[in-house]
Amino acid sequence: MSRRLVVATAQHNVQVGSIEKNVDRMIELANEARDRLGADLVVFPELTVTGYPPEDLLLREDFLDAADRGVARVIESIKGITAVFGHPSRHDGELRNAATASRDGELVARYYKQDLPNYLVFDEKRYFVEGDESCVFELAGINVGITICEDAWHDGPVERCKAAGAEILLNLNASPFHVDKGPRREKTIGERARLNSLPIIYSHWVGGQDELVFDGSSFTVDAAGVVVARSAQFEEALDAVEFTDAGGVVAPLPSEVVAYQPTEESVYNALVLGVGDYVRRNGFPGVVIGLSGGIDSALTLAIAADAIGPENVIAVQMPSRYTADMSLEDAQAEAEALGVEHHVIPIEPAFNAFLGQLEPIFAGTKVDTTEENIQARCRGVILMAISNKTGKMVLTTGNKSEMAVGYATLYGDMVGGYAAIKDVPKMLVYQLSNYRNSISPVIPQRVIDRPPSAELAPDQQDSDSLPPYEILDAILEQYIELDRSASDIIAMGFESDTVYRVTRMVDRNEYKRRQSAPGVRITRRAFGRDRRYPITSGYRVNHQPPAKD
Repeated sequence: MSRRLVVATAQHNVQVGSIEKNVDRMIELANEARDRLGADLVVFPELTVTGYPPEDLLLREDFLDAADRGVARVIESIKGITAVFGHPSRHDGELRNAATASRDGELVARYYKQDLPNYLVFDEKRYFVEGDESCVFELAGINVGITICEDAWHDGPVERCKAAGAEILLNLNASPFHVDKGPRREKTIGERARLNSLPIIYSHWVGGQDELVFDGSSFTVDAAGVVVARSAQFEEALDAVEFTDAGGVVAPLPSEVVAYQPTEESVYNALVLGVGDYVRRNGFPGVVIGLSGGIDSALTLAIAADAIGPENVIAVQMPSRYTADMSLEDAQAEAEALGVEHHVIPIEPAFNAFLGQLEPIFAGTKVDTTEENIQARCRGVILMAISNKTGKMVLTTGNKSEMAVGYATLYGDMVGGYAAIKDVPKMLVYQLSNYRNSISPVIPQRVIDRPPSAELAPDQQDSDSLPPYEILDAILEQYIELDRSASDIIAMGFESDTVYRVTRMVDRNEYKRRQSAPGVRITRRAFGRDRRYPITSGYRVNHQPPAKD
């Protein structure tokens, strides 16, 4: 008997908690997979019904009741094609991360995730209990196994599924993006497929959810671990792979393999997707951005315009006595190049008013960072006033290097609802700016070329307060993303005083980061969900040891 199976991967952008809309879209895609692609089976990602990650919504019985109703409607509504989809499931009094196979109103099989991740952004053991049984069902004479995400990253679940008779394996996923994550996924899944001589279909999310971005790139590997199909990055896709019987062995036929985007392009698209989904799904009609003439705000403005359309963006220039003419000129040029509404509101009157009010207390003291912070907070007040009046959200412009060392002002330039480049190191900001200009020139070249400055004091440059960014970013990567100690970083060849200075700044500015807006995660270790350090701590391992006599 000739065996043939067409499997579609539904890579779609659903919203956490929008169960009815998610189910509506699942039904639409299943019908399209059946009618347009001639698919026998459609595979949706992990926790499709609820969206991922639902976090503490999973602790609510009313939410789980709604999810159960969504699951029932999927089973009832999808006809003429087998659907495999993810959802939470209460089983024997315990909550499981489940995948259900259904066809024509009937439950075909149900699987419970066995390997629950509990690291970095993942908290699945907070909510779910692990499963312990494999799941294999028959379709068109072919034995199909089911696993969920982390199950395929470690020894055990895939091997047990193979032993249970699986000839192809479905792997439902929710794997957040970071730089170069896609090739790593394929290497891991490909090795698992090769070790078990088992083709694997990897179905993945696309879209933004708070800090997380899911990049799509669903793929299929054959039994040798070779990628034979891959969907596009950062966009919805419904693609199919045909499996046939070749001498008693089920194998996928080669299909379209969409190339991965280069690093700068993929990061930029992740930022655009994350910002766009956050703004739209939280009901904001647009964003407000403080435009300084510097590179961070220029890049943020471009991301916002690309994410939600320039007609939904307001840029505000807020010059002070220290703002250079070129900053005003460049900021205006950026706004005009992108076609966004822009205004100029000098902060000098507000700054003088504050200084006048504070004069009795400040009398006899020297000018210092206090006056710098007052300027930043004047700008914060202006931006929030425009936000309140228009309903548009303030999009902050600080980068990861600044957030790491506290080179930002609470209630000033940190004020806002979302932080577009919060996880983007400064050197990558330059790379992304050049990438965006390669599409169309929207950031003046001198903004990229000139030394960065907060322009809060005469002739100020970032290098007055910080090491050169190429050195700072390298140290921060080792300390924050790789958790290396100061002594380990020094042993790599970095100057000891600089390392101790940087690590001290990182440690003592945790309190600022706790009060910062959420932002798009694009590195292996972002601030927030990824990196949770105490504000109050007596642990001082990164302080420079005392000099010896």
